[in-house]
Amino acid sequence: MRLLHQFDGRLFRKYVVYFATLIGTVLLAGSASDFYFSYRKTRDATVALHREKAAAAAIRIEHFVREIEQQVGWTNLLPRAGATIERRHLEFIKLLRQVPAVTEALWLDANGREQLRASRLSMDRVRSGRDFSSTPAFRQGRARSVYRGPVYFRDGSEPYMTLAVAAGEGVTLVEVNLKLVWNMITGIRFGTTGHAYVVNADGHLVAHPDIGMVLRKTDLSVLPQVARARSGAPRDAAGDEGEGRNLAADAVLGASAFIQPLGWTVFVEQSRQEALAPLYASIQRTLLLGLLGLALALGASAILARRMVNPIRALQEGAARIGAGELEHRIEIRTDDELEALAMEFNQMATRLRESYAGLEQRVAERTEELVAANRAKSRFLAAASHDLRQPIHALGLFVAQLNNRLTDPETRHLAGRIKAAVMALQGLLDALLDISRLDAGVVTPALTAVPVNRILERIEAAFALDATDHNLRFRIVRSRLAVHSDPVLLERILVNLVANAVHYTRDGGVLVGCRRRGAQVRIEVWDTGIGIAPEHQEMIFQEFYQVGNPERDRGKGLGLGLSIAARLARLLGGRIDMRSIPGRGSVFAVQMPRGEAPAAALSTTTELTLDSTVRDAVVLVVEDDQLVREAIEGLLRQWGCVVMAAGSGDEALAALARDGHPPAAILCDYRFPQGETGIAVIRRLRDRIGSPVPAALITGDTAPERLREASDSGLPLLHKPLQPASLRALLEFLVAANVARRPNVS
Repeated sequence: MRLLHQFDGRLFRKYVVYFATLIGTVLLAGSASDFYFSYRKTRDATVALHREKAAAAAIRIEHFVREIEQQVGWTNLLPRAGATIERRHLEFIKLLRQVPAVTEALWLDANGREQLRASRLSMDRVRSGRDFSSTPAFRQGRARSVYRGPVYFRDGSEPYMTLAVAAGEGVTLVEVNLKLVWNMITGIRFGTTGHAYVVNADGHLVAHPDIGMVLRKTDLSVLPQVARARSGAPRDAAGDEGEGRNLAADAVLGASAFIQPLGWTVFVEQSRQEALAPLYASIQRTLLLGLLGLALALGASAILARRMVNPIRALQEGAARIGAGELEHRIEIRTDDELEALAMEFNQMATRLRESYAGLEQRVAERTEELVAANRAKSRFLAAASHDLRQPIHALGLFVAQLNNRLTDPETRHLAGRIKAAVMALQGLLDALLDISRLDAGVVTPALTAVPVNRILERIEAAFALDATDHNLRFRIVRSRLAVHSDPVLLERILVNLVANAVHYTRDGGVLVGCRRRGAQVRIEVWDTGIGIAPEHQEMIFQEFYQVGNPERDRGKGLGLGLSIAARLARLLGGRIDMRSIPGRGSVFAVQMPRGEAPAAALSTTTELTLDSTVRDAVVLVVEDDQLVREAIEGLLRQWGCVVMAAGSGDEALAALARDGHPPAAILCDYRFPQGETGIAVIRRLRDRIGSPVPAALITGDTAPERLREASDSGLPLLHKPLQPASLRALLEFLVAANVARRPNVS
């Protein structure tokens, strides 16, 4: 109840604010619009007035300079016959008397040599010969007829400017004191802050009411209005032509006018506060009226909000009870408006929810059971399909091995080789599926130990160096003394997948495999100069069955499981795989593992098994229910010189032992037999009959997770069909060698 009262208070305050804002906005809208237009009008009028004053001042200054130029020009109107030094000297004296702003006048001949100087500040000189030929005044005065020099300060006190006017083949130079320009500027004053000033093309003051600022050569180029004027931006382009700042960073309103012949700019400005003072007074009056209207709006809003709170409060209470599970509760509101319609919708929703909940749990249970059953059926189907496919492929591989040993014709041997390659490719696809099944079953248990990285790299080099050479690739490993804490078999499987991809997708260049230390971790990296991987594929390539550039699912390019298996194995070993790639330049895949201590070299012992390279005359018991597979294994073993005892079940194997009387050196047994008997049970029965633990191994095509776990728990070596002849030969040699090593212990 307290929560509802709090809600009531919040809702009341909210609607009061809403209504007050609405009414207040209406009241203030007219005043705000009047304020805006008044502001624009006042501002534009002020700027226009300043612009007129700036233009008038610019005209006066330009007229002042042109009048001096005209007076200088009259001194050059001497006739050629009468243009003596004395005559020109008299004209210069007249010029100094008539134009007070001119302090010195010089005449330079055609070579830029000073021939005459008349001055207010020093003695007049005749034919001094001083060289002015390299000065801009002489060169540009002759070239342009008139030269107007930059503003400079004589003795650091007064601003001056040099004017040069062509005089026949020579040039007349005059030094103009710009103090008279200051007199023009100081006359422009209005209000308490309005004034004018002049800057040259560099932004330095030429004239200002404060003569001290001029004498200090104040730089005003940092002011925004000066920067706009110097940039030449149109007045209406920026929209803020009248806005600016003074050196004290105070806002000002003003305008400017450009003096074209001199490159100067006249600025007229006034404090923004002073210029808009009447407008600010009007704003204060408007705000007072607005506050009065807002107070009236608050009173009206309180009345309206109170009439809306009660039905909304009822809605909130009813929704809370329905949300708490009281689906029988109904909200009663009689306002004949949208709130009543909303209450009816809540009531209908509660009714539908009550009906829906009635059967929801039962449907969820049914769907869950269907999903579990479908998953089990899928697992059984995949396991059965894998087993049934592996049996004939396993037999086919063994028959091809026997056939290849008997052929002598080159063409026929080549054909047999192609058949063998196709069988091996198919075996590789099934092995990838088997790895996924084993990982899903959780039967892969890593045997973590200190593994020298160099040992793994040497095996990788032996496995891929020849293949890389066949593809015209450079293949190199960087040897290392580091060790990792990992499972050597699983780590090698990861690197085999990474290197195989690098060799497969590299057209030219090479593949580099090495490792580097990263604190407590070791990164084993595989670099290639292959085709690279586009960024949009880099996150997807570690997913199962994902292949870049194989939308047709060409099985000759694999299943897309290699990187997925490698990533899962890396996580199982406590590491990770990351990659970087640039399309068209190559990729680098890195597997990161915890660093381990390099193990000491293992000492050889007399009990170490030595694998003999021959199994000739060894008695081998083969238990296989599939006749085709049994015949294939039997034929291959006989080619190797073994004495083979073959049986299709455990009972047949016991009978064969009873007939022969010789205990076998090794037992090769299938895993699954009819009537539910397993290879584990068959081997146990055979060992009981023989009376000794004869070395044995399981060979199966079953990939069901529960089968894999059972086989792993038995401790027997497990190989999966289809089995390559080389793998079968290695397994058999291991079992026979183990039997030889076992005999002294049982004798």
